Amino acid sequence: MKMCLLRGLLVGILLIEPVLAFDPAVSDSPAPTMPQLGVENGQSGQSGQVQFEEWPPMLVAPPSSTAILPSAALEASPDPPSKASDPLFTRDELKAEMKKLVWTKGDFTITPYGTLWTNMTWETSRSLSGDYVLYVLRPRVNDNEAFNLDARSTRLGLDVLGPRLPAWGDATTGGRVEIDFQRNFDTENRAGLLLRHAYIDVKNDEFRLLAGQTWDVISPLYPGVLFYTVGWDGGNIGYRRAQARGERYWAVSDDLLITAQGSLNVDIVTDTATAVAFTGDHSGWPVLEGRLATTLGPRGPNSRPIDVGVSSHIGEMILLLGDPPGPGVSRPTWSLNGDIRVPITSRFGVQGEVWMGENLATFFGGIGQGIDVGTKTVPGTLGTIRSRGGWFEVWYDWSECWHSHAGYSIDDPVDSDITSGRIYNAFLFANITYDVTKKFLVGFEFTSWRTLWKGPSVDAPDQNFNFVAKYGF
Repeated sequence: MKMCLLRGLLVGILLIEPVLAFDPAVSDSPAPTMPQLGVENGQSGQSGQVQFEEWPPMLVAPPSSTAILPSAALEASPDPPSKASDPLFTRDELKAEMKKLVWTKGDFTITPYGTLWTNMTWETSRSLSGDYVLYVLRPRVNDNEAFNLDARSTRLGLDVLGPRLPAWGDATTGGRVEIDFQRNFDTENRAGLLLRHAYIDVKNDEFRLLAGQTWDVISPLYPGVLFYTVGWDGGNIGYRRAQARGERYWAVSDDLLITAQGSLNVDIVTDTATAVAFTGDHSGWPVLEGRLATTLGPRGPNSRPIDVGVSSHIGEMILLLGDPPGPGVSRPTWSLNGDIRVPITSRFGVQGEVWMGENLATFFGGIGQGIDVGTKTVPGTLGTIRSRGGWFEVWYDWSECWHSHAGYSIDDPVDSDITSGRIYNAFLFANITYDVTKKFLVGFEFTSWRTLWKGPSVDAPDQNFNFVAKYGF
């Protein structure tokens, strides 16, 4: 009996203890800490929402974002250990059990984690891609309703915790590798692997250095939706890309933290326009991203600080015309963004982002359109497409197990910049989730989408009903 109880206790503690020791929100960072259950897109510990794409994993989050980015009951990092100590177990016994639940090699600790994720959706009009919505397709004559069942959002990962660096302010070292199965597929039950995160970093309570692929610095928040794409192409911008990042944290006082972030990023040409063929090539200089944020209010467990940030990026993209590719054409890309998160009570809060920019397809802005390619009969000039948008949501915890999010999101390109394509995309959402256990969530979400098309003009609405189940380990 003693060993059964011991093993049960340690399953919840030890799968993520290395993560907690590595997470700035739990150990090294001066940032405000919220109840963290780990994930990418979800809401704060106060919301209790389990979201997975959307907030970057906790090892990715900058200290200033620990209060900004949502927690999730099911992801990689399980709940922090209970404060209650068990007098039946000695420290040596605990250490012995810990060694059975993680991999160690010298000074390195490797913690596997994952999320088993299933979505079941029904929609009144077909969307791209159906399992999740980027935008609504032009309606067909008779058969627009669609049912989808998808498990490709399931993800697996490894967290690595290495030795500290005494010469660098006793900074921790580590990294993360994470994949899911949303890569291109030949049939929906034969999906490909998609690399989500692969990076190394060094950090303490004053700085962080990172190299590899992870989330953009700009626009770090994510709405508390349940679908995989967290509002991309519909008002929420920012994605993952290879980068070299630096961060600096200044704890001015117990109630004021200032965070500065900057990164050099690979430039990627991603555009859904296909009327004129072009491919991309790398520019001679990287895409530059930066963010300056403040955290206002007491920081620490059970605190509710306010986070406010401004961010921006600038760069250029090289388009290669023709087949085979001909001369390269340079086009700029830039954005200016604002984000805010306000936990009003321990159960209720609001958050949102606004942005504007140009040639934002690779950041999921402009409804996936960065370059105007015209039509087959009227060639475009490859002009850049300007767009603006944002999103807003409220969250509420009905109890320790029941949680809700509701909000609105919009992406509105400049109509005159588009010869033929999507000129408006917006959606309303509301959901409710239930934590069956701290690692097992089920939820239901309703989203109402509207996409406007130009050339010819089409108004395409879609009502989407989504059931989700997520099991984290």
